[in-house]
Amino acid sequence: MNRRTIARPVSLEGIGLHLGAACHLSFRPAPSGAGITFCRTDLPGAPMIPALAANAVLTERRTQLGQDPVSVHTVEHVLAAVVGCGIDDLEIALDAAEPPIMDGSAAPFVEALTSAGIVEQAGEVQYLTLRRPLRLVDGESVYEACPASELELNVTIEFPHATIGTQRACFRVTRESFARELAPARTFGFVHEVEALRAKGLIQGASLDNAVVLDENGVIGTTLRWPDEFVRHKALDCVGDLALAGARVRARITATKPSHRGTVMLVRAMNEAIAKETTVLEIEEIMRVLPHRYPFLLVDRILEIEDGKRIVGLKNVTINEPFFQGHFPGHPIMPGVLIIEAMAQVGGMLLMGAVPEPENKVVYFTSLNNVKWRRPVKPGDQIRFELELLQVRGMMCKMSGVAKVDGQVVCEAEMGAVVREK
Repeated sequence: MNRRTIARPVSLEGIGLHLGAACHLSFRPAPSGAGITFCRTDLPGAPMIPALAANAVLTERRTQLGQDPVSVHTVEHVLAAVVGCGIDDLEIALDAAEPPIMDGSAAPFVEALTSAGIVEQAGEVQYLTLRRPLRLVDGESVYEACPASELELNVTIEFPHATIGTQRACFRVTRESFARELAPARTFGFVHEVEALRAKGLIQGASLDNAVVLDENGVIGTTLRWPDEFVRHKALDCVGDLALAGARVRARITATKPSHRGTVMLVRAMNEAIAKETTVLEIEEIMRVLPHRYPFLLVDRILEIEDGKRIVGLKNVTINEPFFQGHFPGHPIMPGVLIIEAMAQVGGMLLMGAVPEPENKVVYFTSLNNVKWRRPVKPGDQIRFELELLQVRGMMCKMSGVAKVDGQVVCEAEMGAVVREK
């Protein structure tokens, strides 16, 4: 699928929700691969701030990118509109630190982007696709993300107010469904919070024209667009914060009491999970690092590497292993010392990955402690080795390792090692 941007610039203006300053915002086409960036035209040099979770600051009641003064605040509605329209590359120029709040929803931004014309351009769309479920808890916010072929949101909110109470809603987020079911949902707040929030410098631009406001009796001065407009807006916020992945998110996300802070942390956790999954090293890469060869190369694949921290590797055990000829005829069992050797080779991959010119180095293991074999390993088993660095001093280190088959521990040990020139 080709990437998308807009055909021509388009502008809006208004007042910011929290900072209360007037802002002129322009959406501008961006070249393929540029991603989504904010440009502060009011600051010297017009600095650019990429819309990425790495640039997010965990602030109260809003999503902030960058450190003050080179920052943009309350970007979630704008970003929700951008990704909701399926746009991959866009420059968002603004002459203040906060986009205009408009009517409190993402609909005005969707209308502006649509009027500018959304066009395809060369370049492949980037996706964030989970391979394994992920769970994150941040205070009262609980998230569960599972692999899926598109973005699905299952959102639950709870407020001790009769008009809201507990609301749940599920959304399959496409361009059409976002514009129809989420974009018009407005932000909301409570009269009893106004004084405290304004004392913190927040909601300086809030009014009945740009937010759904509730007192103890219900909604003031407006009519809800849906009975469950509140949970729809929280889902809209999630879409905007998920834009900070820097790619189109493909996941089924269940969010209970979501927050801006929690969703940003979820994006970071998903990016970390993807980074680990994409560090898979096949046998060709392993043979470039380790000097071992048949019949003594006992690592088939590296699944995860966290530099300087931990590593996960696999050994597939087959009846063709030469040691089964004599250990034991008619009752093949992998020798325990070779399980340890395979564990050591996985640990060697972690050490060698951190040294310059690994092809000229070799790892010598200097000690073994607390070695335990828990159960036999047989042909057909796949051994998963998980090793963690405990201590590093120069070129020497200590690590602990565990070997598992089908989730059951078969061996564990602590090792000392040193990296030397060949």
